[in-house]
Amino acid sequence: MKEYTNSGNKDTRSGFGAGLTELGKKNENVVALCADLTGSLKMNDFAANHPERFFQVGIAEANMMGIAAGLTIGGKIPFTGTFANFSTGRVYDQIRQSIAYSDKNVKICASHSGLTLGEDGATHQILEDIGLMKMLPGMTVINTCDYNQTKNATLAIADYEGPVYLRFGRPKVANFTPENDDFQIGKGVQLQEGNDVTIVATGHLVWEALEAAKQLHEAGISANVINIHTIKPLDEEIIIKSVQKTGCIVTAEEHNYLGGLGESVARTLAQHLPTPQEFVATQDTFGESGTPEQLLEKYGLNAENIVKMSKQVITRK
Repeated sequence: MKEYTNSGNKDTRSGFGAGLTELGKKNENVVALCADLTGSLKMNDFAANHPERFFQVGIAEANMMGIAAGLTIGGKIPFTGTFANFSTGRVYDQIRQSIAYSDKNVKICASHSGLTLGEDGATHQILEDIGLMKMLPGMTVINTCDYNQTKNATLAIADYEGPVYLRFGRPKVANFTPENDDFQIGKGVQLQEGNDVTIVATGHLVWEALEAAKQLHEAGISANVINIHTIKPLDEEIIIKSVQKTGCIVTAEEHNYLGGLGESVARTLAQHLPTPQEFVATQDTFGESGTPEQLLEKYGLNAENIVKMSKQVITRK
């Protein structure tokens, strides 16, 4: 098995902040907007160094999306920043009408996604945002797995023409991807080669998938692990190629199993190669208050459940 080294736990939102800081220095068309959460989104450095390109709109997320859409008309590349819940559910109409329908070059950057927002509870956690955003025509949806990948994705989307939803999180998680990797939108990353089961993961659960692969290896099961950082457009080729070899698949995500990565994979397989599939995701429920670790364990978003679902799906071949 290929070994991956955690260079030290870091929060993905800081990867976004680092990427934005770098963009501020090298691309004068990049502007940033925040809805009263500059510190939480790690946008402080950009704001301090480029005050003329930073707009603090306050707790007015819908207005922020409208302003961002307008700024694109003048050739600017706006990056909006707030929690994932407020970046999508609260402002869905504005995104649909002013950004997606008009194909505006806005980068919607959303922190504190999923359950790992933690103690703030269900009103701030969102587990349906991937579904909301991937259904919008023309919207690219990205969900990064660690600090390095989030920084690299932030840099990459500035060069991409069109609306993007970039989803990342609050907690410190394993940082294991290459520091200066070439982030390719729409291309999955092969992490482990295996013949018995395919594990496709996104976001915080990619590291859990790698940990699960270790446990499966010890049990004599060979797992093919793929990091799907771009949920739309989905890299169908890498998934189909893998399941042609393994004959079964497990999808893992910090999101409702309805509308997320798992459903996109299921649609792909139904169209091209019907395959037994199990879902590691929340089961059509809202979240609740608790530490990230407590919530991930309670909702089964961990390596142990990926192992369980992998063994279960193998029996269905």
